[in-house]
This record gives sequence, C-alpha cells and structure tokens, in this order.
Amino acid sequence: MVPLSHFLLVSAVLFCVGVAVIITRRNAIVVLMGIELILNAANLNLVAFNRHYPENVQGQVFALFVIVVAAAEAAVALAIVLKVFQQFKTIDLDEVRPVEKNEE
Repeated sequence: MVPLSHFLLVSAVLFCVGVAVIITRRNAIVVLMGIELILNAANLNLVAFNRHYPENVQGQVFALFVIVVAAAEAAVALAIVLKVFQQFKTIDLDEVRPVEKNEE
C-alpha cells in the first residue's frame, strides 16, 4: 500500500504548480487550468485521507462535491472568457481593461 505521505507530496506539488501558473501566466485559459490544478490537489488530499481512514466516506463525498463545483466553475469561466474575447479581441489579462462609461 502506498503511504499517505506520497499522496500528500503529489498533492502539494500539484497545488504549487497551480499557484505558480496563476501567478506567472497572463492568458485567461491558462489561469483557469491553474485553478483546476489547485482543485485537483484538494481532491487528491480528500481521497487520500479517505483511503487512509476508511471508516467514513466523508472524503469521497467532499471530493465529489469539489468535482461538481469545478465543472460548474469551468463552464461559467469559459463563458466569461468567450465574452471577454468577443468584447476585447484578446484573452491576455494584462490587455483587458474595464470599459469606462461616458458621463454627460
């Protein structure tokens, strides 16, 4: 059986890669992929602890909940990215500026 520490190490690496992607990249789709990496790291932790302590299934239930939330987040975020691209013709987060309203 694989020890719990190996699962936690892989999860920590996934989390760190996700944070690094969010901080360093300016492309909106790549930032969303970084968020997905962070959510997958949390799922790996939940399932690993559930495997280590099998008397309850709370880890699997929370992991399923996180998967559902991640799917909804991906759908909404992709719709937002498409609208931003339609408006600004770019998905580079540095080039997207809020539209100023003209007060007359």
